[in-house]
This record gives sequence, C-alpha cells and structure tokens, in this order.
Amino acid sequence: MDLVKIRRALHKIPERGFQEFKTQQYLLDQIESVRNERMIITKWRTGLLVKVLGTNKTKTIAYRADIDGLPITEQTGLDFKSMDESMMHACGHDFHMTIALGALNKLIKHPIKNDVVFIFQPAEEGPGGAKPLLASAELKALEVDEVFSLHVAPELPVGTVSTKPGLLFANTSELFIDFKGKGGHAAYPHLTHDMAVAASTFLVSIQQIVSRRTNPIEGAVLTIGKMTAGTVQNIIAETARLEGTIRTTEPTTIETIKSEIEIFSRGFELSHHCKISIDYGSNYYGVYNDARYVQLFKDTVKSTNNRFIEAKEAMTGEDFGYFLKDIPGFMFWLGVNSDYGLHHAKLNPDESALQVGADLVYQTMLDLDNANIE
Repeated sequence: MDLVKIRRALHKIPERGFQEFKTQQYLLDQIESVRNERMIITKWRTGLLVKVLGTNKTKTIAYRADIDGLPITEQTGLDFKSMDESMMHACGHDFHMTIALGALNKLIKHPIKNDVVFIFQPAEEGPGGAKPLLASAELKALEVDEVFSLHVAPELPVGTVSTKPGLLFANTSELFIDFKGKGGHAAYPHLTHDMAVAASTFLVSIQQIVSRRTNPIEGAVLTIGKMTAGTVQNIIAETARLEGTIRTTEPTTIETIKSEIEIFSRGFELSHHCKISIDYGSNYYGVYNDARYVQLFKDTVKSTNNRFIEAKEAMTGEDFGYFLKDIPGFMFWLGVNSDYGLHHAKLNPDESALQVGADLVYQTMLDLDNANIE
C-alpha cells in the first residue's frame, strides 16, 4: 500500500463535514483492495466503520480517524493541491486517514487476538460528527471497549510523539450573537437604535466574564473573532453580528460563561433597545486521556524508534473528547515537521511521518491486545 500516493489523492479532495462523498468512496476503494473474510464494513452517513475480527476475541479496540476538510483556500503550491479552491486539508485529516489505512493494511497481514474497529469519522471540524456517531445504532452494535486516536503536530519533528494523562484539549463552544435594532439616517441618531454601538459595547463588556466571573485557577478563553454591522457609512446599523468561541479547561466553566453571556444580553436588550439572539453552534467536550492508557502508550513508544515528550494541555478543540467521555482511551500528537501550523493555508506535513504513524498505531493495537488494563 503506497501511503504517499494515498495521502496525495485524499489531499486533492477535501470536503465539508457530512459532505465527504468522494472521500468515503475513495476510502472504500482502498479498503476493498485489502478486504478479506475477517473484515466487516458498515457505512454511517458519510463515514465508515471497518471491523477486523480477531483470532480469539476478549474485547474490542477502536481507532478513530477524522475525514473532513476545512473551508480554506490552499496556498502550498503543491502539484497535488486541493482541486476545490474553497477547501483544503489544512488540519491534517488526509494524514489521519492515510495512517489509519496503513495500520489497517498491516493488521490484515498480521492479525491480533482481539477485534479492532477503524472509525473513519466525518464532520470533526463541524458541525460535529463524534457525538451523533456515538449515539448511533451502528457504533453501539460494535461494543467498543477502548479507543485511541492521533492528531498531527506540525511543530514536532518526525519521529517525536507527545501526550499526557488528563486534559489534552479544551472544552469548546462556538458563539454567534445577533443584534436587531432600528436603522436610519446618520444625521438623525435619536430616531434609531444603533446596533454597531450595541455590538461593540457588548464585545468589550463580556471580556469581564473571564476576568471577574470565572475561577482564575480554571483556564478560560472568550474570543470574538469577527464582528459585522451596517451597510454604508451614512446609515446607522439596524443589525450586527458577533462570532467567536469559548474554550475552558473545566466542563462546568463553559456553562458559567454561557449563563453570564445571557445575563449580559438581557441587560443590553433594555439599555440598547434591541433584540439579541444567541447560538452556541458546535460544542465539543474536552479530550481527557485515561492515565492507564497513556502509560501503556509511553511504553509502546519506548519500544520503537520514536521519541516521547510530555505534552501540555491546549485550548484547541477536538470532538474526539466525546469518545473518551464514554470509552476509556487516549489521544496523542504525532510529529510531522511543518513550517506552518494547523489550519494554515500553507500547512505541508512531512510525508515520512505517514509510515511512522501507521507503524506506531499498529504497535499500539498490538500492545493493547496483550494488555489487561483494569
């Protein structure tokens, strides 16, 4: 199985969450090329669940790879750049899928005792595929006992991996706030309710929530990354919109912040004579690694030619957290040595990391197969 060729083919066809039709078909084609009598393939929406039967099952191990792209115009200049100018695999999901296929191919050739499920999950970037997948009859029927996954790390060299017990990725929520007032001529502000003023004042005011309404020991970020209002320079804005994100180290803190935003909004509706509506969009549970599995993985890394470094928790979000909320396991960072980071239009991971990742994923499955974690 030519992992570089597969990765480049996948890199050309990034698709939005729950629209990964080309991706699903390409994955199916690759899986069919190595399929045997011990493999069971199930479709779930635009994703795939691939079960490989073990030789003497006592449990089921799962490995998850996300498959969607991002709405970013690629600027790498690569010969195999995205064929869709509006989309790019700027988060390394082309790597994630390819590594999963490489591990699957190795597992077919070298079976283990226990059943293994490869989860090719759609919509990690949005609107969130993990939570509905976990609730699905298709996944529940597989009765997964433990699960793990990886994410590429552009800042780490190839051959270096990193993780930690406990919190790895933050709890996250999108945030969209719409303001509706009364527009009018710039010369007659007293006859209007200006939503440019309302939204900008609101933006500044809610920064007090993190500094004064949350526990300073518990990490929290409330960022407004986009603000839109009005149409032209001499008309007072009738509508405005704020778009942002909430990120916290504790699940309860994110609920506190949401509650405080709603309290602020009620006061602003009165003081700025407007209506405010709030949408929290996609919400992701934090990635909390099981310490027992992290220790096993450290031992796995030591038994290979890879280097392990202890990770620090990050305020990035990952919907793999929903898996770990229900199923014990862990996620780790895989070094891919890129000058540009995740979600950057020039992200260009080192393809030598593909085989490193595939071998490490298979070895982790083998070590889990022989382990009895209680």
